[in-house]
Amino acid sequence: MWISNGMTGLSQQLKDHRLTTAEILYHMPDHPGLLQRYVWQDYDTAPNYPVLRQFLDFWQRELDGKLHSVRVATLPVIQAPSVRNAGACLTLH
Repeated sequence: MWISNGMTGLSQQLKDHRLTTAEILYHMPDHPGLLQRYVWQDYDTAPNYPVLRQFLDFWQRELDGKLHSVRVATLPVIQAPSVRNAGACLTLH
């Protein structure tokens, strides 16, 4: 069974872990011609993504759905604050 490393979100962020989202497309076991989407999200470190790789290894070893593709997006959660100006100001009476 795949198990997370047990660290809290804040402690992971302080160690340069980033919120990572992976869109996993896989072939349905009963209908290989159809693709199903699974969205995975956890804290991981770029560019090697060891937590994601561990999950994908588990997937290939334990689950029936053959992987088709994996698309990864990541964003540092702790970052300097940013300010945006409003593009419009509307008044409703």
